Amino acid sequence: MNPQANTTPTDTQKDSVRHYLAEMGERARQASREMANAGVQQKNDCLHRLAHLIDEHRSALKKANRNDIARATASGCDAAFIDRLTLCDQSIATMVDGIHQIIALADPIGEITQLRKQPSGISVGHMRVPLGVIGIIYESRPNVTIDAGALCIKAGNATILRGGSEAIETNRLLADLIGQALESVSLPSSAVQVVDRTDREAVSAMITMPQYIDVIVPRGGKSLIERIMQEAKVPVIKHLDGICHVYIDNDACPEKAIRIADNAKTHRYGTCNTMETLLLAHSIAPQVLPTLIEIFRTKGVELRVCPETRQLIERLPNHQSITLKDATEDDWHTEYLAPIISIRLVADIDAAMAHIATYGSKHTDAIVTEHHAKAMRFLREVDSASVMVNASTRFADGFEYGLGAEIGISNDKIHARGPVGLDGLTTYKWIVLGQGEIRE
Repeated sequence: MNPQANTTPTDTQKDSVRHYLAEMGERARQASREMANAGVQQKNDCLHRLAHLIDEHRSALKKANRNDIARATASGCDAAFIDRLTLCDQSIATMVDGIHQIIALADPIGEITQLRKQPSGISVGHMRVPLGVIGIIYESRPNVTIDAGALCIKAGNATILRGGSEAIETNRLLADLIGQALESVSLPSSAVQVVDRTDREAVSAMITMPQYIDVIVPRGGKSLIERIMQEAKVPVIKHLDGICHVYIDNDACPEKAIRIADNAKTHRYGTCNTMETLLLAHSIAPQVLPTLIEIFRTKGVELRVCPETRQLIERLPNHQSITLKDATEDDWHTEYLAPIISIRLVADIDAAMAHIATYGSKHTDAIVTEHHAKAMRFLREVDSASVMVNASTRFADGFEYGLGAEIGISNDKIHARGPVGLDGLTTYKWIVLGQGEIRE
């Protein structure tokens, strides 16, 4: 997709890119100190101005985005990729709404918690502080530029954003708008910088500069994240796969189950919270599967099924119009990001949870059931960043969780998990309050 990605950079090119990133990193490090001391009103005024500028430049943004789409299409990018790249009136409105949600959130910086008196007389607690400089590496989605920039501003961080070359025109314009908003409230425009070079070496430079960048957040394909995991010298907040499941229990409401499974798979195909595997209890499958199969067939979703699912479908009157493929072991491990679904019949909730434990990626998994005890078991026992009862996996999103936006999804267990919003961009330091106490 990026012609330069397949070329080997010369040492001179590498040095040039590293020098460029080092200068950017130094500016970000200086800006982070100012951002950490910015007041909540100053940060919110900046975000109000940013929301206004985005709305004011709607036409220019769509024009720049059309240019990006044209280049991506000419390069052979697939439909899911183009979908992630596209800015329309609705997605621009969602960006603006996300900024307003972030404005409405309480400012965590400076909050003191867990303050407790010790026998020595001192009081010990935590103070919430920014992470510092956050490097964000992402592909195709220009909305990330705004989501990440706005969240980092509110959390008092500086950030360096490296979007994909396919979105360069849109990202350049968005970066300019963010810079204008920062300067309008006397904050440094270097608090949010977009890497204006498409060299592959830019990623290598960012992930090996701990002197400038405190944490890396990658958002992109599996190959990008695997590379970053292998090469990074900076801590990484990430998820590798989004192999999401919906389990329809034998105590599910059939109408509810059909609606949820349809939405979880077909609302959007190219997102990490899209269902990839549908699990159904044997006893309820005859009630819901025929309708779901017809929905998926009508919407052009390819069906990869277990033997029991095939037997059930082949008993349907119209089965000859339904194309089936046998699911392989690899299918249960696959995040398709495409109109493809794997379907498996299971005996019960224990078998469903065993399948999720074996093949899941600890991202998002859902159960559809009216049985309270089984719902609670699923919530407790499924070890994923988001676990849902009677809701579509598509809700695993910072905007939908009321975080305003997200900087990414983490299926790690350390520091941040699930949608990473405002709190995930902060850490804490210990504080000690005393009145002259000394240690005996």
